[in-house]
Amino acid sequence: MRAWLSRLRAKGRWPEKRLDLRREWAIVSICLLAAVWWLAGPKQLERSNLLVQDLSARLLQRPASSEVVLVAIDERSIDAIGRWPWRRAIHAQLVRHLSEQQPKAIGLDILFSEEDLDHPTDDALLARSIADSGRVVLAVAQDASGRAVGQLPALTRAAAALGHVQLPVDTDGGVRRFAPMTGLAGQQHLHLGLAMLCLGQPQAAQCQPPQPPRQQIGFASGNPPFTTYSYIDVVRGDIPPSAFRGKYVLVGQTAIGLAPGFATPAQQDMRHSPNVSMVGYILNGALQQRHAAPASPLVNRSFNTLPLLLALVALAMLGPSAALAACALLWSATLLVAALAPLWWQLTLAPAAALLVLALAYPLWSWRRLNAAARFLEHEMRDLSRSGALATLQPAGMGQDMLAQRIQAVEQASRQLRQLHHFVSESLLQLPSPTLVCDPQGHILLANSAAHRYAQSLDQNLQERQDVQILLAGALDNDTQGPLFDPMALKGMQAAFQREGQDRLGRHLLLVGRPFAAPPTTGWLLTLVDITRMRQAMAQRDQAMHFISHDIRAPIGAILTLLEMDRAFASTSSIALAARAPRDTEARIERYARSALELAEDFVHLARAQQHPPRQEAVELGQLLDQALDDSWALAQTKQIRLEWQPQQAEALTTGDPSQLRRVLVNLLGNAIKYSPEGSRVHCSLEVRPAHWVVVLRDEGDGISPEQQATLFAPFARQTQHENSAVQGLGLGLAFVHTVMQRHGAQIELNSTLGQGSSFRLVFTKRLSDLTA
Repeated sequence: MRAWLSRLRAKGRWPEKRLDLRREWAIVSICLLAAVWWLAGPKQLERSNLLVQDLSARLLQRPASSEVVLVAIDERSIDAIGRWPWRRAIHAQLVRHLSEQQPKAIGLDILFSEEDLDHPTDDALLARSIADSGRVVLAVAQDASGRAVGQLPALTRAAAALGHVQLPVDTDGGVRRFAPMTGLAGQQHLHLGLAMLCLGQPQAAQCQPPQPPRQQIGFASGNPPFTTYSYIDVVRGDIPPSAFRGKYVLVGQTAIGLAPGFATPAQQDMRHSPNVSMVGYILNGALQQRHAAPASPLVNRSFNTLPLLLALVALAMLGPSAALAACALLWSATLLVAALAPLWWQLTLAPAAALLVLALAYPLWSWRRLNAAARFLEHEMRDLSRSGALATLQPAGMGQDMLAQRIQAVEQASRQLRQLHHFVSESLLQLPSPTLVCDPQGHILLANSAAHRYAQSLDQNLQERQDVQILLAGALDNDTQGPLFDPMALKGMQAAFQREGQDRLGRHLLLVGRPFAAPPTTGWLLTLVDITRMRQAMAQRDQAMHFISHDIRAPIGAILTLLEMDRAFASTSSIALAARAPRDTEARIERYARSALELAEDFVHLARAQQHPPRQEAVELGQLLDQALDDSWALAQTKQIRLEWQPQQAEALTTGDPSQLRRVLVNLLGNAIKYSPEGSRVHCSLEVRPAHWVVVLRDEGDGISPEQQATLFAPFARQTQHENSAVQGLGLGLAFVHTVMQRHGAQIELNSTLGQGSSFRLVFTKRLSDLTA
């Protein structure tokens, strides 16, 4: 069928079509790459990227550094001191208490933008305390023009440093970033948290220019995250003496209604954090180096594009399940890398574009692939039906959509193709001869049952892609004596061939090979025909022709010669000689006639034993041996050979043909007598084995060499040392013995040494009744 389809295509009646998805894949790839490149740009999918950044912030949270301490202006302090704002003398007292413990820096997140008119001396008192400390960093704000405001000039001059507290708010109202430095040229200030760090550690990397425009805040875990003391406790001195030694102390408002709050991802419930806590997060992140800078647009787009490229390659090269798993793995890996990027590279990535497009890639590609496959199947099955390669497909039912119709059509076509494939496969498997389908290199693609049985006869098990040369190892071509099958010698050959040879078991094989081409598969169809019986029959025919043409004709020719000589002798010889001549002639004629008759009988008995199955009846081997000895007694007497036999009392019962088995014993006794010297003995005995009876015949002749034992039972085979002797025979007797024993399922055991005689053991299976007894 495949060859017929190929011929149709070759003639142009059926154009070759292929399901080429490369164009669909290219279109889908271009669209998805363009989408991810655009969506990965600035200001795109901001809220989705913020969700990923919040996940990263919670995932990477670590406990805050013990060097950061907060002094909180909380509700308890308000209740004790009075309503806000407090006198600046109280703040001066706080600064003195803090400075006495020698902290690294003191950050006052409090704006003193106006003079205290009620207590004019308090401003100077606070300025003196700040100046005496030398470790105070004051917070400043910025007006609309970007100038620093919020502190009195006297306080600004007294402070060791100034730091801004501006925080940008994201589109969802949350605060996740800060500006390390802001302000006008010449009036730029570090953030309050960084300013405190730089006061305590001037050589820190965060204090060296240039500063990035924005950084992601590295939030700390815990509730509260920092060690916190109430303002009133510090003023009263109710704190440990070393609570602030070597620490960064932040003073700020935490009381509800007093301090502005910011929504942050530090807490899952997005509770608002006061500004002093935000300064603490920024200072702590700088100390632990956990702030992350946002990736540049190019880096961010490249990061989003890379997993999509890998997903597109997976969609093109992998199957549906593997491609789905690959897309899911890439989606998870993209999310994980984006979440851990602040920890690994201090970099904030925006992976929303890649996550969105990766989620759409598999469904979109599956839709396009399914659509292309459906169109191809529709066209292909229409062409198959129109060309007659398949039976007419049944129409789809009413109300079915296009996909259901195509699925039904595919089911019908698949069913018909399976039936056709089953028919072809069964036909191949039932072929009586071993048949192999192999590729041009000689690797087996398909083998029928007969081929498997042939391999098992060679103690092999056929495997897929096994080399034919392994199966036919030792099989030689009769003409070239080379390998019976050599794929290298057949390379480029397009014609059928047949070769005859023998395998390693001596079986005659006819190898018939025919090339086939069913794109994309090409190779050879090989058939092994066992012609062993045919060759054996031909050999037997040749032997029979030789026997008839030579061995039967020789005695008859001798008789005719004697008759002609007798006539000639009678006309020329004297009366006395003429009277004696008839007696000699008659004796010779009788001898030749008996020889011819014996040859003919041996041949007939051998042919009958080979062609007809033996009868199956109870046989007593001792009785058969008695009868065979009686038949051989006269021949033994001519050479004065004594036949020794000691019968046993137990019956040696077996199953077989009595006449054939008796002739087997007579033939072996006749050979023993023929080839034994005069006056010797032939010993006969009956042995017992657990499941067998053994008839033993032993002579005192010349023995048989090991080389001649291999061909002893072949027809027309005689021993070399007796070829020129007066002993008559053509070797049919032992051939008859071997054939009968084989047909009876019995065995012959030979033990012979040159100059020491021969011993034949005939091993018969006991009858079932004897075995059970």
